[in-house]
Amino acid sequence: MNLVKGDKVVVIAGKDKGKQGTIQKVIPEKNRVVVDGVNIRKKCNKPTQKNPDGGIVEIYAPIDASNVMLVDPKTKKPTKIGHKEVKGKKVRYAKASGTVL
Repeated sequence: MNLVKGDKVVVIAGKDKGKQGTIQKVIPEKNRVVVDGVNIRKKCNKPTQKNPDGGIVEIYAPIDASNVMLVDPKTKKPTKIGHKEVKGKKVRYAKASGTVL
C-alpha cells in the first residue's frame, strides 16, 4: 500500500466522491484507510457508568484504499504514486509533477 497516515487524499468512488480529507489511520491487512470527514457513520452507545446518558455518536468508518487518490502537493489534483531512489534512499513521488512526497 502506497498511502501513509497524514497524506491528503481525494475520494474517487462511492457516496463521498469528490470529498477531500487527511488519512487518519491505515489498515494494510484489509487494504483500507480512515479519512477525516469521509464515510461518517452513526453509532448508538448504551448508557454506562462512565456515560450515563448514552446517545448517538458519529464515527469515521474505513474505506477501501482503491477508492482514494493522493492529492499532488504542487498541482492540487489527484495523482498516482511512484517509487524511486534518491541518494540511496527509496522515496515516494507524485507521478503528475514529479514532486517527492
